[in-house]
Amino acid sequence: MANKPILFYGIEAIRDAGILDVGIVVGDTHEEIRAAVGDGSRFGIKATYIRQEEPLGLAHAVKVSRDFLGDSTFVMFLGDNLIKDGITKFVREFESERPNCQILLARVKNPQEFGVAELEGNAVKRLVEKPENPPSDLALVGVYLFDSSVFEAVDAIRPSARGELEITDAIQKLIDSDRDVRSQIITGWWKDTGKLEDMLEANRIVLQGLGTRIEGDVDEASRIEGDVVIGPGSRVVASTLRGPLIIGRDCVIQNAFVGPFSSIHDGGVIIESEVEHSILLEGARVEGLTHRMESSLLGRDVRITRGTTRPASYRFLVGDMGRIEVC
Repeated sequence: MANKPILFYGIEAIRDAGILDVGIVVGDTHEEIRAAVGDGSRFGIKATYIRQEEPLGLAHAVKVSRDFLGDSTFVMFLGDNLIKDGITKFVREFESERPNCQILLARVKNPQEFGVAELEGNAVKRLVEKPENPPSDLALVGVYLFDSSVFEAVDAIRPSARGELEITDAIQKLIDSDRDVRSQIITGWWKDTGKLEDMLEANRIVLQGLGTRIEGDVDEASRIEGDVVIGPGSRVVASTLRGPLIIGRDCVIQNAFVGPFSSIHDGGVIIESEVEHSILLEGARVEGLTHRMESSLLGRDVRITRGTTRPASYRFLVGDMGRIEVC
């Protein structure tokens, strides 16, 4: 989001709440995460890596973190969540009130796609996962605060139909055991960035109010409108940039249009093409497109170019979970 990994926003929110000892549960991508976060000192935290050998559920992630957590109260923050106003006030309230568990909720238009809470006051009475007939429009946000009683609950539950230990089941076990489980409703925006549409929307929100900072070279034939950030070493030639947008280091934008709500990461190239409302990761290249590319996400070193061979045809190399829409 805005040329910064989503995980970093979560780490910063945790740090800003005064939590400096951070365990990061990692799986198959542990090497990439370690390379990005390091020992945590760049964020002002101490990072400890906790290996989860298989993705066996969020409650299982709590289970494998037992040695790291000890008997401490703790925050569990899912790494793909963005919360505009952070979590500081929720942590302060948890520290003051000392319930066994506190969950964050947000009102959503499609509660049947989320875990949903049923409340009495601010006490949680029931959690339902993706219900056909939701008891409320209050969806579980991916931030939970627990004391050590959660370990008993995790040990008491069994894997769900999908073979995972569900955190909602553990919280329901706390409720059924007459533990004090409370809720707070988020009033600012929150995004679970697990889907493309949500990632693009989160990127749009983060880019708003970005300001303008030009550290690269922009020639006289180019035009800049709105809030635009251009990193050092980048070149903009005969192009129009319409913010809010961010362009990283060592990018090339030539004979192109880059429209609002776009993030172009380091080494990105856009030549003779139009790009809008999109995210291009490091080294992505777009060249010679005859139609505007919008609402798209390109991974690292992805190339989209216009072919010159005849007869005209489409040629794709698409990784896992890729999506292509051709008009």
